[in-house]
Parts: sequence; structure tokens; C-alpha cells
Amino acid sequence: MITQNVDGLHQKAIPKEAPLKDPGHILELHGTLHTVHCRRNHRIDREKFQNELSRLNPVWKDFADRMARTGTEPRTNPDGDVDIGGVDFSDFVLPVCEACLAEGVRDDVMKPAVIFFGESISQEVKQRSFSDVEASDRVLFIGTTLATYSAFRLLKHAIELNKPAMLLNLGPTRAHGVPEVEIIEAASSDVLRTAIRALTRDLKGDPRRMVSKLLESGVVTPPPDDMDDRAPRAAG
Repeated sequence: MITQNVDGLHQKAIPKEAPLKDPGHILELHGTLHTVHCRRNHRIDREKFQNELSRLNPVWKDFADRMARTGTEPRTNPDGDVDIGGVDFSDFVLPVCEACLAEGVRDDVMKPAVIFFGESISQEVKQRSFSDVEASDRVLFIGTTLATYSAFRLLKHAIELNKPAMLLNLGPTRAHGVPEVEIIEAASSDVLRTAIRALTRDLKGDPRRMVSKLLESGVVTPPPDDMDDRAPRAAG
């Protein structure tokens, strides 16, 4: 499985009783929000990093806790940055990378381990994604417009290898107009639930209960009626 999501929910969705518990078969194309890394790519769990931020900045920790208790939300700018006016940031302490310190280097520049707009995925991830396509009999793209080239080129690669390709999505995508792709315009959640029920109807006992639990779990939030669903215009 190759995912563009960075929230780690695919791994979280693996039931404890599932026969395949190793999430290593999931390739996160655009990284994960569950780790942060320094400029030398030393990684640390985000919870550990957050706890260290709180330890080094107790006043800011109290400020954040107070906002959480009162339900106060800071103003968010259009670019996603939070604007806290009248605050002095000069005393804010950033954790240094412990792995770098052990190597005699000091680095306190850390970022989430995700690919931001304008950045490129690593050669390792790119090659792994190509290898996964090459190892497959066919490819199925679910719930994506393929707006990012890192995803769209996987479709191109599959077509170059003469592998059957199908896309399941509501609304226009970058694959529209590509004759080699079979496109199903339907809600992916409805189609997948129907497919799972059909494929598992003969299951008994614990496997049956596990599938039923998965089908009944989760939160579904339909998009608003006024959502802009025009065709993506990402550069390729």
C-alpha cells in the first residue's frame, strides 16, 4: 500500500488481532507527522519532542494548557501560521538534536518528517514507490486527484509497464483524459465497504467479528456542499 496521508491512521487501523501486524508494508509517500527530524535526518518521536518542548518552556506550556482549558483559539493566518500578538518569543528554547550532540554537532533546527509543498520526496522513497508498482499485477488509486506529481508519476509508471490501472474518486482528477485508466466516479467509502462485505461474507468466528468491527468504526465527515471541486492545476 502506498499512501499520501501523513497522519498514520493506516497503521492505527490495523487491528491487534490481525494476522499481519507489521505496518512496514505501508509506504508513506509524503512522510509522517508522527516524527520530527533535524537537518542531518536524525529522527525523534513527536511525543518525545513535544514533551521536551514543554519541559524547556514551562511558561509556554502553562499558556497552552490555559488556552486548552478555556477553549481559547489563537488567530490563524491564511498560510496556517498562528498569530499570537504582543508576545516575546526571544526566551523560547528549542531542543537540540541529541544524536547530533553525540556526534559533536549542535543542531536545533527540527521539522515534521513530512514533505512540504516545494520539497521533493527522497530518492529512497521514490525508488520504493516505483518498486511497489513494478511488483504489483495492477494498481488501484483510491480517493485522490493525483494533483501531486509524486503520485501522478506512479500512474504514468504503471501505464509504461502496461499494468491495468483504475481510479476510484468523486470529481475531476489528473487521470481524466488518460485513456489507459479506468475511472469509477463514486464515493470510495461506499465502494470499499460493499467490496469488503462481498469478499468476507463466508468468514466465520474471530475473522468475521474483526471485519464487522472495522466496518462499524471510524468517523465519516461528508464534504460541504459549497466545496471547490474544480480540476487540480498542479504543475507536472
